[in-house]
Amino acid sequence: MIKHYLLLSILAIGLIGCQKSEDTIKIGLAGVMTGSNGQIGSAMIYGSQIAIEEWNAKGGLLGKRIEMVVRDDEGKPEKAVAVAQEISAQGVVAVLGHFNSGCTIPSSTIYHENQILQITPGSTNPKVTEQGFATLFRLVGRDDQVALHAADYALRKLKIKKFAVLNNKTTYGSGVAEEFRKYALSQGAEIVLFDGVAEQELDFRANIAAMKAKGAEALFWGGMYDQGGPLVVQMRQDGFNIPLLSGDGMMNSELLKSLGNYGENVFISFWPDHHQIPAAQPFIQKYVAKYGAIEPYSLYGYDAANVLFTAIQKTGTTQADQVSALLKSQPFETLFGAIEFDQKGDLKKVNLKVWTVRAGKFVVVD
Repeated sequence: MIKHYLLLSILAIGLIGCQKSEDTIKIGLAGVMTGSNGQIGSAMIYGSQIAIEEWNAKGGLLGKRIEMVVRDDEGKPEKAVAVAQEISAQGVVAVLGHFNSGCTIPSSTIYHENQILQITPGSTNPKVTEQGFATLFRLVGRDDQVALHAADYALRKLKIKKFAVLNNKTTYGSGVAEEFRKYALSQGAEIVLFDGVAEQELDFRANIAAMKAKGAEALFWGGMYDQGGPLVVQMRQDGFNIPLLSGDGMMNSELLKSLGNYGENVFISFWPDHHQIPAAQPFIQKYVAKYGAIEPYSLYGYDAANVLFTAIQKTGTTQADQVSALLKSQPFETLFGAIEFDQKGDLKKVNLKVWTVRAGKFVVVD
């Protein structure tokens, strides 16, 4: 009798599990949530979570509740592959992530093989979409666009002719540094130094000495905020006050804390100022109330989720190929206005601005 009761209980639990699975649509959220880049990656995921909560509050997606499958890839490529395999096994229909290009590129192969649609709100290396995966999209610009923008500002506005280029040897850092080098050379500039440092390196004295000896007039940093801040501070403490240019990896409030009083002459190519966009204010208020200070990638995580869910709702299915076809066929509204994807999954138009640091705050200068 006891065995019979246990068997019925197990069957009942199984039926409940099946019913739950049928009543939900699983969405993967993957990115770096711990370690030196944990804050920026978590902000992206938190933005997506708010979008999911909003959709569930108004009835879900295709009449079903959206279920989140959240995983931390720790910013490590090998971990990202394991995360992708685990998420795929959970039965997700799409993934919002990863953040780092070095994690998105290897994980995308897993999602592609499992026919899972993927939108990255933060990976900028060109190879992400150059792989030719029809169900892979990115909601931000590419390194070749960001690097060109930064180089053009340095050449046209700052009148720089001799550059040092330093990167953190990651897929993102080395990629954006190489794109900067290529464009600067094509415009007649001189690259007096091109070098890389370990991702966790925080002592840049030897690099600074080499840049000074080579007569560098500006430095382009291909890397993240966690190293970029100490790099700037050490340059200024050494009396080396040349401009430092960089890309989106520097745009985080932690950079402001690490710079202290050494934030002058730093220029970052990034997207428009979300504080000046009326449509973004309700989300910003909601995010601040729940998580504290807003980070730029919070908005891209939110937008990526809303674009995905809108496409699924309009398509009437979660089939990756059909949703992808719709994503490439029409514009979608975001907090930053309407966007469109090309056949590679890249944005057809990217709006970049040059930011600097003044009085401990990020401000747009062009």
